[in-house]
Amino acid sequence: MDSAALADIARELLRTAPGDFVADRTTRQRAVRTDDRELAAAIGKLRKPTPAAWIVDLLASENALDDAVDLGPALRQAQASADPQQIATLRKQRSEVVAALADTGADRAAAAGHPATPAVLDQVRATIEAGMADPHAGAAIRSGLLLRPLESVGFEDVDLTDALAVPDAVPDAWSGSDAPPIPITAGRRGARRSRESGAAEDVPATPDEPQTADEPQTPGEAEKPDETDAPGEPDTSEEPDAPDARKSPAADEDQRDPAADRRAARQAEAAARRASRDADAALDQAESALEDVEDRRTDLDRRRRDLERQLSALDQERADLDAEADRLGQERDDAEAASDRAREALVAARRHRRAGS
Repeated sequence: MDSAALADIARELLRTAPGDFVADRTTRQRAVRTDDRELAAAIGKLRKPTPAAWIVDLLASENALDDAVDLGPALRQAQASADPQQIATLRKQRSEVVAALADTGADRAAAAGHPATPAVLDQVRATIEAGMADPHAGAAIRSGLLLRPLESVGFEDVDLTDALAVPDAVPDAWSGSDAPPIPITAGRRGARRSRESGAAEDVPATPDEPQTADEPQTPGEAEKPDETDAPGEPDTSEEPDAPDARKSPAADEDQRDPAADRRAARQAEAAARRASRDADAALDQAESALEDVEDRRTDLDRRRRDLERQLSALDQERADLDAEADRLGQERDDAEAASDRAREALVAARRHRRAGS
């Protein structure tokens, strides 16, 4: 299947008013079903964008996001160089650009008959800022294929899971503009694993658990009791299964892996987002199926009315024929009576003639 063709159709559908999305999608799907069933099936699976994503797609269709995304590299460079004056200047410029784009998006939404709420506009601003903070997110919001709002959290990559209608059509959203396209899932998860493992390795030792470059401690060594601090205590280092009665809740908290916690939180959020997207897709499919049934029922009602009109016309024609048959029957009866009278007159005339001769 041609992903570029699907992307073009998706961009048109994602710009339609939210209330018309399902009907327009069904129309496009039917239009191509005869020539390309695979493309038609892919169109049927396209999901409706959230209100914030719809507004961002409207802005992308006008190339209104280019300046905002292009401002991102300068902001990241200023942060890397720690130039406070430049950072302040660029942040002010970013705020002005984002505010102007949000206002433009609000105008476009109102003109389409779907005014945006303050909460939706907040998501629009957060999505544009995410596109400025992360080059992959920048490619995503400029694509016109956005399905949900984005959010930038610290220095982490923006999560683009289920964010695009046709991911294959936007390789820069996954690989970056200076690299060849890479598998979406593998690329994103690989980057996260590298970042999380680096974060785990950089966690500094706590005062209760000293660690030096010459004598690195393993997790097992860190849990051993210090013999100098607790003289007379039995050595339980060779009993790994015995619970440590002196371990406090604070120690348990210190031993938690922050990277693992963040990873678990992201996984839970991604699972919830996928469940939400699946529910939205199921809703769209149900609406599409219902519209198909409604169309078929409307067609059957129209055909029934046509048949009823035809039946009424046939009934009238039959009534006319019945009346004509009655009239002709009467004429036949009259003709038959006249024929009988004429025959009787003829017989009488013959008898009269014979009697006279």
